[in-house]
Amino acid sequence: MQGINPVIYSIRRIQRIKLMTFANLKKQSKLGSLTSKLTNEIEKMNKGATGGGADERLWKLEVDKAGNGYAVIRFLPAPDGEELPWAKLYSHAFQGPGGWYIENSLTTLGQKDPVSEYNRLLWNSGIDADKELARKQKRKLTYISNIYVVKDPTNPHNEGKVFLYKFGKKIFDKLTAAMQPEFEDEEAIDPFDFWKGANFKLKAKNVAGYRNYDSSEFAATSALLDDDDALEAVWKKQYALTEFTNADQFKSYTDLQTRLDSVLNNKQTRVAPEVRQEEETVEPVSLETVTAPVGAGAGAGDDDALSYFQKLAEE
Repeated sequence: MQGINPVIYSIRRIQRIKLMTFANLKKQSKLGSLTSKLTNEIEKMNKGATGGGADERLWKLEVDKAGNGYAVIRFLPAPDGEELPWAKLYSHAFQGPGGWYIENSLTTLGQKDPVSEYNRLLWNSGIDADKELARKQKRKLTYISNIYVVKDPTNPHNEGKVFLYKFGKKIFDKLTAAMQPEFEDEEAIDPFDFWKGANFKLKAKNVAGYRNYDSSEFAATSALLDDDDALEAVWKKQYALTEFTNADQFKSYTDLQTRLDSVLNNKQTRVAPEVRQEEETVEPVSLETVTAPVGAGAGAGDDDALSYFQKLAEE
């Protein structure tokens, strides 16, 4: 390094590292190792089986009065320095006599959570009314990914931009199905891949009063953009996903227990330590204890319901 300014040398070294990182992303795409990693993660998840003002980083499909909506998006690879292209978050949103309980669940971190423990106690009581209460208080699963908006007819100014997108199990199942096709005549794809992925045609409609995405589908495989420099620019605009599951996004068990007691009017909700921490077995039903407007139900696993309940809680 003799004769070279140390600052310039460091800058050049950082630039080389960044270029190598993106080059490695493309290399992994060619080798198919990205798809393998994501498939392995899904398999691990299956064996084991994310308040405030508006976040401008978040994109949301806008629907008309009939509840219909359409857009084309592209799921993006894992951000620089992260392993997965999605974050997985469990939360609770329900109303009790003492107000609303809207909190992230510690089960996201593999820890005990007072609501999950209380729900298990209710479910195991054998009383129908207790089971119904457990259903209303069950966990909600949310995924968060970076997306590139290809087409947004309602808000065309969003096109060509990178956003965060929250979605539920229904859409995640479509991602899983793309990576792990059911029939042998179907080709597996990595929907998060810049070069060998596919645009996702997001189609929303109302079915029995709930938001439904069953008609959504992937287009043919293609590169998101034709130029690698443009793809790298998109990649650098992605947002960190690990922040959604950082420990500072979750209250302590004690604080959550205190809040739960308050929402339930200090009703005894504490569970003996020996109760096993198994996966909740309550049936998948709507979270709300009040009648939500069409599209705000949890039947589709969408984030709309939680947003609706948060607004109610703030009023």
